[in-house]
Amino acid sequence: MSTVFIALQTNEDTRPIIEAIELDNLLAVVHREPAMVKIDAPDRLVVRRSTIEELIGRAFDLQEMHINLITLSGNVVEDDDTLTLSWNS
Repeated sequence: MSTVFIALQTNEDTRPIIEAIELDNLLAVVHREPAMVKIDAPDRLVVRRSTIEELIGRAFDLQEMHINLITLSGNVVEDDDTLTLSWNS
C-alpha cells in the first residue's frame, strides 16, 4: 500500500475543502499544522466538487483549490468533477 497526500493552506477558503475530503475519504488522516493541513490517504484520495458545493452552498470550480494548494503526492487525474490522487496508472 502506498500513501498519497495533499497539503493545503489553513484558511476559511480551505475549511470546506478539507471537510469534503474527510467525508469522501474515510481512511484519510488529517494532520493540522499552524499554517497548513496535510491529508494522507492509503492508495487513493478523491476531492469531489459536488461534496464541496454541498458544504458551501454554491457552485465551486475545482481550479479554485489550486490557489491554496501547497503540494501533493501521487499521480493526478483531474476533470471538472474530481481531482484524484493515486499511484495506480
